[in-house]
Amino acid sequence: MTTLETDLAITKDDVVIISHDPLLNPDLTRGPDGQWLATPGPVIRTLTRDQLKGYDIGRLNPASKYGQQWPEQKPVDGQRFPTLAEFFAQAGPGVRFNIEIKTDPNKPDLTVDPARFAVLAVDALRKGKASERSTLQSFDWRGLLEVKKLAPEIATGCLTIESNNFDTVQRASGRPSPWLAGLDLASHGGSVPRLAKAAGCATWSPFWRNVDAGNVKEAQALGLKVVPWTVNTPAEMARLIDLGIDGLITDYPDRALQVLAAKGLKVR
Repeated sequence: MTTLETDLAITKDDVVIISHDPLLNPDLTRGPDGQWLATPGPVIRTLTRDQLKGYDIGRLNPASKYGQQWPEQKPVDGQRFPTLAEFFAQAGPGVRFNIEIKTDPNKPDLTVDPARFAVLAVDALRKGKASERSTLQSFDWRGLLEVKKLAPEIATGCLTIESNNFDTVQRASGRPSPWLAGLDLASHGGSVPRLAKAAGCATWSPFWRNVDAGNVKEAQALGLKVVPWTVNTPAEMARLIDLGIDGLITDYPDRALQVLAAKGLKVR
């Protein structure tokens, strides 16, 4: 594959690490005593990098519903939360990165604020010599606007979702969504692609169920790449590819490669 997608968190001592969640997840975390955590936490922001090294994330808890969703995942005991610098070093110089800044406007105490997060992320990308081959993405567009101020050379990706369980666009509210950095959907004709363009994003990454032929065409006409997330079934991959998307985020790149091969397409 040409691109790796991952998420960031910040430790108490401002080390940028790889983590999907802002706090320790009991579905995949064992403490220094070797036992699975009984409850979520502590928050990563309250732990130093050295303290975080005490936790093992090398396998999923087989008793958890989450662990049972991923029977193909191979356990590798003894794995620790990697720093972004370690991640870059392992991946090597020829790989592209799609890296998510994880902040939540409704839960500000879980992370550093978006402006500080952007500073630390940009600094880590520059130190890792990865600026030109990385996209920083986020559902919380406040951090993306800060990234563009700090580092115009780093591409940004605007993540969105409109669903019953999670809705960052909130078009029914009639007010600007707190996720979208104060940008007003109504003043952009109700168009999420136009809103992403106004935020300075190079890529619009919508939830895959929110993608249709119309918004793909509209986004691309604005100069945006369309990269839906997270698409795991071959049938849906094929449908989205037929709509003309520019890429897709998946937990199963092997499945995506098979779909691409069947269509005579290559990864680039």
